Amino acid sequence: MKNENLILTGKELYGLRKRAVQMKKRGHTVKAVASAFGVGKSTVDKWWALYRKGGLKALKPSKRGRKTGQKRNLSPEREAELRTLIADKTPDQLKMPFALWTRRAVVELVRKRYRIKMPIRTVGEYLKRWGYTPQKPLKKAYEQNPKAVRRWLDEQYPVIRAQAKTEGAEIHWADETGLRSDSQHGRSYAPQGQTPVLRLNAKRVSANMISTVTNQGKVRFMVFDGGMNAQLLIKFFKRLLKDAKRKVFVILDNLRVHHAKIVKAWVSKHAEQIELFFLPSYSPELNPDEYLNCDLKAGVHSREPARNQIHLKKKIISHMRMLQKSSARVRKYFEHNKIKYAA
Repeated sequence: MKNENLILTGKELYGLRKRAVQMKKRGHTVKAVASAFGVGKSTVDKWWALYRKGGLKALKPSKRGRKTGQKRNLSPEREAELRTLIADKTPDQLKMPFALWTRRAVVELVRKRYRIKMPIRTVGEYLKRWGYTPQKPLKKAYEQNPKAVRRWLDEQYPVIRAQAKTEGAEIHWADETGLRSDSQHGRSYAPQGQTPVLRLNAKRVSANMISTVTNQGKVRFMVFDGGMNAQLLIKFFKRLLKDAKRKVFVILDNLRVHHAKIVKAWVSKHAEQIELFFLPSYSPELNPDEYLNCDLKAGVHSREPARNQIHLKKKIISHMRMLQKSSARVRKYFEHNKIKYAA
């Protein structure tokens, strides 16, 4: 059997060609070279012609197999269009009955847009080739107004920041959160097939908190029972002003109590000390204090479960006091892409 019929690697074939050419250069006939290497005389002639034209580099075999993009279901233009659609749109925006971009959703998009029935495995290969990976999505309120968010980022907040600088005010980002004793985060190691058990009190207790953060890492908070109301909000503002050495700008979400008449009246009465501003509706990701809430819940719920409300409150206060002493940790919240604008 001749060598030309054997399956050789590119490196092996290159070495074979070089040795054949070297033998030909030493004066051996084409017939002798062909016989020595088990190939046809036409093959030796071809190698010799390549060598004379381009030297040893010309003897390197070309890459085997199909060329990139050859015999694919989609043209490069269609691939580019699909990548843009998946990155910029959600399936429901394209009037498709899917919430997320799964492989099945992409199969349906290709069928609907190009009338091509593509196997789900092939779609997976395309997505992998594009660098698309399955990820846990962030949640965003359906009611959120993108134009309002853009107006806040480009116009409203820059004005607030400039005003704060002019008046020597300190910007505080405020938010409320609640914690329950039956919420527990994290995982536990256990033998395979034996799900670990977390023992929690049957009677659930809860505690609520309002807090503010600044981009300098300052933290202020108040733990309270029941729901937030106008009197509690004013009580917190009084505490905030008592500790402040200059005017305070407080940025909040649009919870109804934040717009209560009694709150507006109190703020108006203390206009030289405090002023309120409001984020776009349904936009919690724009509020740095939301990141403090996540930090708090992770810290409280990753440790031993709270057995009663007093224990739960102690855990909350302990974690918050730790944050008050860790301004560098709080400043890192502002490194997140969504709230870099507030840094």
